[in-house]
Amino acid sequence: MSRICLGCDAGAEMVPFSGETHRVDYRGATAEVESLSGFRCPACGEIEYDAESAERYAAAGDALVLAARRAAGEELRRIRKKLKLNQVEASRLTGGGHNAFSRYETGKVVPAPAVVNLFRLLDRHPEEVERLKRA
Repeated sequence: MSRICLGCDAGAEMVPFSGETHRVDYRGATAEVESLSGFRCPACGEIEYDAESAERYAAAGDALVLAARRAAGEELRRIRKKLKLNQVEASRLTGGGHNAFSRYETGKVVPAPAVVNLFRLLDRHPEEVERLKRA
């Protein structure tokens, strides 16, 4: 039974592959996953991993996401402490709930880019914190 690519309009038959190393990228970080197998469309390059390969590829991506969350949390914690803010005060500055910074700093939630950007700016211009507190 042949596998037809559902990812393109060519209706090409997918070709099996095995033993390949593929790279997973997430926010500038990468991981290589070796010995992957599955099927590839020769027309569009769409890949369909077998179950075991899909699981390993997904796990590598998940690990990158968790590492990025931890790094963002550590950066926010460092800046927050430098600014002498507690988590509730930091949350007020960003409009988040009272537990928002706890969840960011522990890596449970990915902070919005606006939150990270604001704190990076405040890291460079800490004198602006008091102005924001009054706003």
